[in-house]
Amino acid sequence: MMLSGFFRLGVWQNFFRAWKSGYSGNLEGEGFTLGGVYVIGAGRQGVLLEHREKEFGDKVSLPSVLEAAEKIKPQAS
Repeated sequence: MMLSGFFRLGVWQNFFRAWKSGYSGNLEGEGFTLGGVYVIGAGRQGVLLEHREKEFGDKVSLPSVLEAAEKIKPQAS
């Protein structure tokens, strides 16, 4: 995303949402890497949830993570 990420409205909305909720990170690090969340099941279940950040501050839905985690079946030994 580099510099163009700072001109996106959604990025600024996410920044203000975090600021209003009291987020106080150190803001150190590279800062241009987008993150993601994966929930991977046991054995051959594979990926149960994939969320890739599309812009800075794009959050995954906690209920969808919990729902995917509940689908994980224990692997038979």
